[in-house]
Amino acid sequence: MPKTNKTKTKYAAKRTVAQVLKNKITEEKVKQNLREIITYIGENPSREGLIETPKRIVKSWDTLFSGYKKDPAALLKTFTEGSCEEMVILKDIEFYSTCEHHFAPFFGTISIGYLPNKKVIGISKLARLVEVYARRLQIQERLVAQIADCLMKHLQPLGVMVVCKARHMCICSRGVQKHNAEMVTSALRGVFNKHEVRQEFLQFIQKV
Repeated sequence: MPKTNKTKTKYAAKRTVAQVLKNKITEEKVKQNLREIITYIGENPSREGLIETPKRIVKSWDTLFSGYKKDPAALLKTFTEGSCEEMVILKDIEFYSTCEHHFAPFFGTISIGYLPNKKVIGISKLARLVEVYARRLQIQERLVAQIADCLMKHLQPLGVMVVCKARHMCICSRGVQKHNAEMVTSALRGVFNKHEVRQEFLQFIQKV
C-alpha cells in the first residue's frame, strides 16, 4: 500500500529528530574538539599540565557565558515608591566580557544613568543587568546599546545613558599590540539626547 503524504511527513519528522539527536553537541565532544585545537597549535594534549585543560575551559564557560541563560527582564523589578525626578546614576561598574571577533577578553567599567518616569529600580539590578549582557560573546558597541534598550523597554524612564570604557586583549596581545589603548562607547536614549542632560551625566561620572 503506497504511503500517503501524511505518513511521509511523519517519517520525515522522525528522521529529522533522529538526526538532531545524533548530531547533538555533548560536553565530551566539545572537550575532544578542544584537545584537537591544542594539538593544532603545536602542543601535546596528553601532557600532564594539559590533560584536564579542556575540562577546565568548558567549566569556565559556565561563568564567562552565563548571560545566555539569564533573562534580563526578570531582573528589572520596578518600584513606584521612592521614585524621584532627579537623575539616578551607578558609575564604574566593573565588567568582563569576550570579544566575538577573536574570542579574546575585554574588560573595564560601565556607568549607567537614567531619569525616572514615576518608577525606579533597585540599584544592584543595574549591576546585574551589566553582567547579563557582558557574559556573552559581545562587541562593546552592542553591549551599551543592549543595556540602554533593555532599560528603556522595561523601566520606561524619560531617558537612559550608558558609557563604557574598556581594554581589549585582541589589540593588546595581537594585531597592532597597543597595550594602553582604551575604547569608549556610549548609548543615549530619550532626554539624554539633549546636550544639557548629557553634560550633567558626564560631569557626575567624571567627578572623583
